[in-house]
Amino acid sequence: MKKLLIISILIFTGVYSQAQTVTTIEIEGNKRTRTRFLKRLAFVKEGSVLDTVRVASDERRFRLLPSVASASSKIEELADGNYKITYTVVENFAIIPGLNVSQDVNDDLAYRVSLFDFNLFGQNQILGGFYSRNVFDSYGFFWEAPNLITRKWGIGVNYQNNVLQEPIFLDDESDVNYKFDSQAFEFRVFYEHNFNNRFELGLNIAKEDYDFLNGERPSDIPEELSLNRLSIVGEYEYNNITNEFQYVEGFRSIFTFNVTASADGDTDFLKNSFVGRNDFEYFKRIGEGGNWANRLRLGYATNTSSPFAPFALDNQLNIRGVGNVVDRGTASVVLNTEYRQTLYEKGWFALQGNAFIDAGTWQDPGGEFSDLIEGTNASLFSGLGLRFIHKRIFNAVFRIDYGFSLGKKADSGIVFGIGQYF
Repeated sequence: MKKLLIISILIFTGVYSQAQTVTTIEIEGNKRTRTRFLKRLAFVKEGSVLDTVRVASDERRFRLLPSVASASSKIEELADGNYKITYTVVENFAIIPGLNVSQDVNDDLAYRVSLFDFNLFGQNQILGGFYSRNVFDSYGFFWEAPNLITRKWGIGVNYQNNVLQEPIFLDDESDVNYKFDSQAFEFRVFYEHNFNNRFELGLNIAKEDYDFLNGERPSDIPEELSLNRLSIVGEYEYNNITNEFQYVEGFRSIFTFNVTASADGDTDFLKNSFVGRNDFEYFKRIGEGGNWANRLRLGYATNTSSPFAPFALDNQLNIRGVGNVVDRGTASVVLNTEYRQTLYEKGWFALQGNAFIDAGTWQDPGGEFSDLIEGTNASLFSGLGLRFIHKRIFNAVFRIDYGFSLGKKADSGIVFGIGQYF
């Protein structure tokens, strides 16, 4: 009797599993993105047991792709208890121009133009480059294929030649400007461990030069500095974000680091053995057209007394309205919070308004952690902005923000750019 019961259970389990088998997977709506590529990324495979949780995970996985604006699924029962899953995707146009422009109270202008294809070969590979002008000319080229080798493994390379006017800030509050010239080649390996966790690890080979331009330079700081550097670079991302056109919800953490493996040159002034940064982001949908967005950015570098510190206070990076590189430090805490409200939406177009508060504080080079809480180096800005959004083009958000100081300094400025600020 006991053996008969076991056999019955096994037969029932086998019949039930067979009745829940996915025999057909179809993908609709994709024009440029290859069907084979999307099926390779999907968790659910033909011949697997039907799992609605994994089907929902596939929808979210597709939405995270640059080439996909939205994704949905339909489950149909076929003959003999087999099932068919149809994924429907709304595709983004993924060849994207970029523009960032900023202007401060001194009418200093800096801009960056770029062109990237985020869906090269229909496999969401990234190919593109940029040109920027910030007193001097800079350019760079990028190629990334996060899923080139397998569903989990990929590679990427980039070359950047950044030439900038870099101010440094001294204890007597005098400003000194240098011409910064960095030529860097980087190779990275990408690994997607699971649905939420992604890793990058690579090598960066760079030649960095500083040439004195103007200002009251102290005699103990050389006119010319140079460094050849080999660095280990990496990134870890935890992503639990859900995107639906212009709306974002969920939590994400991105940790990046740069560890100098070897350096030759003016290491006393330019070498930071470790530079790390972590962005914590939280997004919440509010009602039908509202979105609350938050970012906490923490940065830390090996603390030296050199004025060539790695973290900059800047319009495009952290505090809207503050100006173009107005301070530097070896540690930073920055909080950005904003409320986005859809004011108008029809078809492919949406208009958002936003109100924001940006706050940050910096540790002076060679200083103490108390610099972060004493308030001497703190900045607090608030402002309003507009977002002009093309819902069917990846990251096609043209933003205008006007920020003004809530602190002692009466600074203000307009910041333009492509894409949400964060």
